[in-house]
Order: sequence, then structure tokens, then C-alpha cells
Amino acid sequence: MAKPVNINIKNRKAKFEFHLLDKYEAGIVLTGTEIKSIRESKVSLTEAFCAFQGDELFIHKMRVERYEAGTYNNHEPMRTRKLLLKRQELRKIQKRIEEKGMTVVPYRLYMSERGFIKVEIFTAKGKKSHDKRDSIRDRESKRQLDRIKKYS
Repeated sequence: MAKPVNINIKNRKAKFEFHLLDKYEAGIVLTGTEIKSIRESKVSLTEAFCAFQGDELFIHKMRVERYEAGTYNNHEPMRTRKLLLKRQELRKIQKRIEEKGMTVVPYRLYMSERGFIKVEIFTAKGKKSHDKRDSIRDRESKRQLDRIKKYS
């Protein structure tokens, strides 16, 4: 029996660009070759974003590379994929993003214990440039402290 694959792909740019507020866990509608490509960790969330179309939430610009062993029925790498959430959660997210400056950001793609691919999404508010400078300053000071601890 094959050993289970541990998938944990993060959008590290999201924490730098946004203040992450409310966390949701969503399923995602995928095809067979997309699953195989995700198991090989050939996914990019850096430019991905979520948007409503009607009453449903979709993820756009999530890049899932083509599966190398796929045939003529291979998937489209940048296709729009539907997110699976409860109707109550969808309404809550929709109300939240109607506020000015709010958006829905995919942060992490992972495999649940049951073997399903899940997307961790956040409602988020964009950071101003001075907030980004603060983030950089904090990150640099943390690195310096880690270096000092390492060589002490």
C-alpha cells in the first residue's frame, strides 16, 4: 500500500498583503488529473483569489500544472474552480465582503485526514504600505534574534 501524501501548500504572500480575519475551510471541485497533479505539489496559490458568481464562491487564477502522464483529457491549468461551503457560511462571507476593502483570500491548500483536498480561505482586508513596512521590520528583527540565539 502506498504511503499517504502530505500536501500543505501555502500562499505566503497573503499574510504580507492582507490582514487575515475570519477563517473558513472549503472543499474544492477538482477533476482526476488535477488531484494527481496536486499530490505531486504542482500548485501555486500566489495570484489566486476568490469571487462570488451568483450565490456560489469560485477560486480564480489558482495554477494547477498539467499532469505529465495525462492524456488528451488533461485539465486546464488556470481554470476557475468551485469552492464547496455551507450556504450559511456563504451568506456570512458575502455579507462580510460587501464592506469596503474586504476580500476573500485562499491561504492554504491541504489534504484532510479523510483524503479530501481542502482550501483554507480567509476574509481579509488589504494592508497599507506602512503596515507592510512594519511587517518587514518585525520579520527582520525576528531573524536577527534567531541568529543571536543560534550563535550564543
